Amino acid sequence: MKSDIQIAQEAEILPITEIAQKIGLSKETLEPYGYDKAKITWPAIKEARNNNHLGKLILVTSISPTPAGEGKSTITIGLGDAINNQLHKKTMIALREPSMGPVFGLKGGATGGGQAQIIPMEDINLHFTGDMHALTSAIDTLAALVDNYLYQDNALKIDPQRIVLKRGLDVNDRALRKVTVGQGSKFNGVEHESSFAITVANELMAILCLATDINDLKYRIGNMLVAFTEDDQPVYVKDLGFQGAIAALLANALKPNLVQTIEHTPALVHGGPFANIAHGANSIMATNLALHLSDYTLTEAGFGSDLGGQKFMDFVATKLDKKPDACVVVATIRALKYQAEGNTARLDQENLLALKEGFRNLERHMNNMRSYNVPVIVLINKFATDTDKELALLQSLVKEQGIDAQVVTYHADGSKGGIEAAQAVVDLADSQQANLTPSYNKNDKIKTKIAKIAKKIYHAGQVEYSQKAERQIAELERMGKDQLPVIIAKTQYSFTDDKDQLGAPVDFTLHVKGASLKNGAGFIVITTGHVLDMPGLPKHPAALEIDVDNDGKISGLF
Repeated sequence: MKSDIQIAQEAEILPITEIAQKIGLSKETLEPYGYDKAKITWPAIKEARNNNHLGKLILVTSISPTPAGEGKSTITIGLGDAINNQLHKKTMIALREPSMGPVFGLKGGATGGGQAQIIPMEDINLHFTGDMHALTSAIDTLAALVDNYLYQDNALKIDPQRIVLKRGLDVNDRALRKVTVGQGSKFNGVEHESSFAITVANELMAILCLATDINDLKYRIGNMLVAFTEDDQPVYVKDLGFQGAIAALLANALKPNLVQTIEHTPALVHGGPFANIAHGANSIMATNLALHLSDYTLTEAGFGSDLGGQKFMDFVATKLDKKPDACVVVATIRALKYQAEGNTARLDQENLLALKEGFRNLERHMNNMRSYNVPVIVLINKFATDTDKELALLQSLVKEQGIDAQVVTYHADGSKGGIEAAQAVVDLADSQQANLTPSYNKNDKIKTKIAKIAKKIYHAGQVEYSQKAERQIAELERMGKDQLPVIIAKTQYSFTDDKDQLGAPVDFTLHVKGASLKNGAGFIVITTGHVLDMPGLPKHPAALEIDVDNDGKISGLF
C-alpha cells in the first residue's frame, strides 16, 4: 500500500495558471511560487470582493478525535473533489496551513490523505510560501522591539514582570515554555521572565486570519495588548509605534495561497490557528474569496464540533460575507469505539456494543451543530477494518435522530468514493434551511458567555473559576473589554476539561483557570483544564521517519 506522500508525488500536477482559470482568474492575477502554487494579487482580491456573487458555504467539523485524528481534512478534500468533478459544480476548498510542529511531532500534516490530498503536500507541510516564517519573524521582531524599549528608556514605565507578549517558534519545543531573557550584564537588556508559544497559537496568527486588508491588519496589530505599566495601565502596540513595521513583515503573508487537489480542484490554503487554543479556522480573506469565486465553498473547523465547530458558528461566521448553509460532521467507527473503550488496542475488532455506547459522542456533536439552526449531515469515514454490521448500525443510529448519514471512501477512491454523499450535501446546502442562531448574545457579560457555551455545547452542570481567573475577568471588565467574544481553550479529546472523560459526560464542572485579552484579534481566551500553547515532542517523533535523498525527494512525512 502506497503512503500518502508517494501518492502525492506520483499525482499529475497542473500548472497553477490552469487551476486559476477554473475560477475565472488570469495569470496576471497570480504571484507564482514556482510551477504549482501562487498567491492572489491585491487587485484580484478586491475585484472578487466587489462582485455580487456568493456561493454556498459548507462547514466540515467532526466528533471528538482519537489521538491520531479521524480524517476530517481528507473528507473535506474528497467531498470538494466529488462536488467539483462528479457533480460538475464550481467548487473551491479553503483550509488552514499546517504547522511544522505537529508535522515533526505526533499528529502529522494537514493536507488530507490517500486519494484525497492537496498538493504539493511536501511544500504545504513544510515551508510553503513562507507565511509561517513571516509570522514567526513578526512575532519575534515585536518581542525584540518591546525589550529594546525597556532597555532604552521605558518612558511609559512598563512593568517587565507584566509583559503578556510571548515569543514564537513553529516547533514543538517544551524547553521554551518558560525562559529568562536579558541575563548577564546590563548591556544584554532588562532581565525578566518570558515564554514561547508555537507560532500558530500566537495572537498575530489570529490577526492574520481575521484581517480583511492591510489597513485592518495594521489596525489590529496596533490594538494588541503588550504589557501593563507599573501603575496597572494597559500598553498596546500602537502606544509604542511598532504596528507599521510588524504589518510590513506580514503584508505578503496576508494574501491567500492558491493550490490544487490531486483531482485538480482549486484550493486556498491560508492561515492556521489551533482550534484547542485559538479560533481554529483558515483566514477570512481566503474563505470570502472562495465564496465570491465559486458556487460551493468547503471549509473546515479544527478538532471536534465542541472546539472548532462552536468557534466557527459563534465567532468566525460573524466575520464572513455569509453564514454556513450546511454542516458536515465527520465520524469514524474507530473513534466511536474509542469513546467507549478508552484505548486504541481493539479498535480493529468488530464491537457493536462499544459502537452503540460510543455513539453518544456523535449524537452530542451532531445535535450541538443542529442547535445552531444549520442543517447537518454525518459522513462516515470508512476504514478497511469497519464491518458491514458496524456501518449499518451507525447509519441507523444517526437516522433515528432525523439526520442523514452517508458512508464515504474518499481516502481509497478519491471523488468516486462518495458521489451520493456529495449530492446529499449539496441538496442540504441548497435547502435554504440555515438560519444561524449563536450560543450567546454579543452583549452578554464574560461569565454569561462562558456559561451558555458550557451548558449548551459541553453539557456542563456548573462553571468554577480559579482566583486568578476571577481577578483577570474583573480586570477585563474594568478595561471595558467584557463584551468581546470568548474563545475557550480546552482539550480536544473530551467535552470536559479532562482529556480522559470520554463519551458524552453531563453535569460536570468546567474549571476556568484564566482569561487573557487578545485585543487585536478581538476576543478573550478562556483557559480551562491543562492546555499548552507550546506542545512538546513525543518519545518517537515523526521526525525519525523523515528523510530526503540526494535528488531532493522527501520521504517519511506520512
